[in-house]
Amino acid sequence: MEADKTTLKDLSIFIADENESVLNKIDFAQTTNGKAQLQKNLATPLKDISAIKEVQDTILLIQSKKNKWPKHISNGTIMVVERLFLTTIDQLPKKVSALDAFSYKIFHSADYSLVKYSAIHCFDLLKGMNEMVNIFLPGNCPAPLQKLLNEASGIVNEPQVGIIKNFEKMQQAPIRKQLQLAQYVRHRFKNQMLRLIQIYAQLDAWWAMGEAMHQYNLVFPHFVESNEPLLEIEGLYHLLLHSPTPYDVQLKRNNNFLFLTGANMAGKSTFIKAVGSAVFLAHVGMGVPATGMKLALFDGLLSNINVVDNIAKGESYFYNEVQRIKATIGKVNDGRKWLILIDELFKGTNVQDAMKCSTAVIEGLLKIKNSLFILSTHLYEIGEALKKYPNIQFNYFETTAQNGQLHFSYHLKEGISNDRLGYLILQREGVVKMLEGL
Repeated sequence: MEADKTTLKDLSIFIADENESVLNKIDFAQTTNGKAQLQKNLATPLKDISAIKEVQDTILLIQSKKNKWPKHISNGTIMVVERLFLTTIDQLPKKVSALDAFSYKIFHSADYSLVKYSAIHCFDLLKGMNEMVNIFLPGNCPAPLQKLLNEASGIVNEPQVGIIKNFEKMQQAPIRKQLQLAQYVRHRFKNQMLRLIQIYAQLDAWWAMGEAMHQYNLVFPHFVESNEPLLEIEGLYHLLLHSPTPYDVQLKRNNNFLFLTGANMAGKSTFIKAVGSAVFLAHVGMGVPATGMKLALFDGLLSNINVVDNIAKGESYFYNEVQRIKATIGKVNDGRKWLILIDELFKGTNVQDAMKCSTAVIEGLLKIKNSLFILSTHLYEIGEALKKYPNIQFNYFETTAQNGQLHFSYHLKEGISNDRLGYLILQREGVVKMLEGL
């Protein structure tokens, strides 16, 4: 599934303030490399259902045996092994005798300490990956996991690193064997060790995805083979919210356009982002924040949420809105299945112009039947004229005012909102009073 940088930013998959990103929310990786790999996984949505199902099965298997996850490998282990290949040290003989070890300790004490310390972590990486192979490879192992573990098995079973089979801990081995392992790894086993680090990073990323599912009670979505777009979600909520209100969503070919209205702060943007992030997570093999989800495989996901102007290029907010819509139309007019999310279309022009532009865009998009659209707007007036189209549905978020206080239910209702509460918000925040006192 295609998703450009603007969409990933709009949906808060990756943002500068990582505490407010989906990546940070699901980051249960145990190593820095694991987190980097998790980010790569999220940046690469999958393009077929079988690949998604294989990732789902991999996450399930890892979670089912997470209590057996090897304890040998830590973030420190990875860092020490990587540093071993970057540090200049005095060389040892290819085969280290007891006398060689003793003399190296006396005449190269600083390097001796470093090599000995590195040997322990090299051993731990090899031992841990050997355990990983023995735990997860036997039985019905999903293809992506099996491929990596078969490669790891070939590395850890090379005779030159057979010391991991003879001892439980590196400290139990004679000093000369410890130094010999480090010497061999450093000069003749570098590529293999770096490859093990890469493999472990992917395993750690899958672990993180599974742990996020466990921690947040996420569910795997069910993908259906279909040439037509389909999205059905029950109990959907936004992953970044602490106390979310769930939504139900149903969109399909003959009902593929959701026209969403409601006052400011009523929940429109959050709803749109919840749908988008759930569909995105589904396509990377993750669980989703919902009680149930069924969908077709989408070819692409595009959003038009946080459009900005560009002073350096002399481009106005409205101009960039138009360019984004232009790019969107160019993308979705190819017969493939797209999910298009548009929040507050044409905020950069006057109301009358925005109404005319919005109506033209919506009526054009309604002709495209093989994609799904969610569009929010404050322009309630244009909704009535759109009711003649059979493939559009109208939903809104209700807001009530009591004694000057606003109450947001965040429940999605059928129909078109007529709430106009901007001035009330201005009063509630004391702005009107401040102005009167000038």
